[in-house]
Amino acid sequence: MRDARTNWTSLVLDSPVERLGVDGFRFGGSDGDGDSVKADDDAHRIWRENGMKAESGLVHYGALSQRRAFVLVERGDDGRPVLTHETPRQVAVEHAQGSRRKLAAGLKLWRDDWTGHTRATLWTPETIYNFVTKSQAPTFSGNAASLRGWDAFALPNSTETETPNALSVVPLVPFINRRNRRPEGFAEHEDVLSVQNRINLSLINLIAAMKYGAFRQRWAAGLQVDEDPVTGAKIQPFQLDIRKLWTTDDTEVKFGEFAATDLAPYVRAVEAAVQDLAAISRTPPHYLIGAVVNVSGDALKAAETGLVAKVKDRQAGFGESWENVMRLAFRVIGDTAKAEAYDLETVWRDPESRTVSELADAAVKKSSAGVPWRQRMEDMGYTPSQISRMEIDRASDAMNATPTTDPQPASLQAARDARQQTPQDPRPVIGRSVDEPVAA
Repeated sequence: MRDARTNWTSLVLDSPVERLGVDGFRFGGSDGDGDSVKADDDAHRIWRENGMKAESGLVHYGALSQRRAFVLVERGDDGRPVLTHETPRQVAVEHAQGSRRKLAAGLKLWRDDWTGHTRATLWTPETIYNFVTKSQAPTFSGNAASLRGWDAFALPNSTETETPNALSVVPLVPFINRRNRRPEGFAEHEDVLSVQNRINLSLINLIAAMKYGAFRQRWAAGLQVDEDPVTGAKIQPFQLDIRKLWTTDDTEVKFGEFAATDLAPYVRAVEAAVQDLAAISRTPPHYLIGAVVNVSGDALKAAETGLVAKVKDRQAGFGESWENVMRLAFRVIGDTAKAEAYDLETVWRDPESRTVSELADAAVKKSSAGVPWRQRMEDMGYTPSQISRMEIDRASDAMNATPTTDPQPASLQAARDARQQTPQDPRPVIGRSVDEPVAA
């Protein structure tokens, strides 16, 4: 049964996660020249300081696989914001009354590997509480009796167990997947768990049929079988072995073998279940089957339409969460203007698969239509860092470009044009410059 498991749901999770890439953040408006605004440098620094280029993938995968994930925003020892990925196994939040966006409280419960104690941090918009317990399986609920066994805990270099919340907000940002299916989130593979179980059952039956039907069972008819004189049990005259040949001197005995087990129905059952899984999860069939022969690019793009639409839907929800994370980060460093700016936008990587020729052709057509250069480069899939570097190289190339006009003075060029239009005297003229025109 262990060997019969084939984890198709991992592809259901990996296929959208690998296309959820954050390239940067930018604020709305224009740069004064009518060009699109480039990505914000301060937000890019915060993003790279915390290694979110890699950590963001964990956040997306956690939300898709566990219904929700969290990002904790705190102030580091150097005053810079610290962003950490948190799982729903350790973090829980409570929303304000009648609101699905504003948080009233947040709790993080984790095991301290150094001391063996369990610690808890409770955030409210006004105060931060710290607790510690030696219990192996602690509980922490709203009931006052559940606080027994918990002790107030002061952070290092501090004597206070309760500290004011300098941010005035709960510093946890939830990333909830498919909130339209369930308010607390819905995992990406929950729809297809029953299909996955059906695939595993079909594979178990297939492996059993392969194991017990690989060596055909033989039979003998008309064979006289001896009996044990003591026990009276039948004595098997032949040993069923692939290396043995059955023979007898009795000409009336007939030998034969049963037909091999047909494995095609089992294989077709698995294939049908995989197709159901692909349709329900909107996973491209060529991701699951892995056999693509003589398929055009348009057919592959059409097959990925459902996946692209699903990724764009996840980008809309996760983008709001990432923007709230960056607003909290700006609040940490004291940048009130950016912390309260609601024209912040998450720059996502294009989830569609495009060839280089398609991108180049589209860029040429957009240029003729008046689309700004920076927007064209973004549409071609370049990151904000690459675009900024190319912009500098572009200006440098323009300054170092070789002039295409003739560097000779205009008067000398005019004299040469006049000489070409005036009949020349074939006799040599002494004392006259060769560049001067000859009179008729």
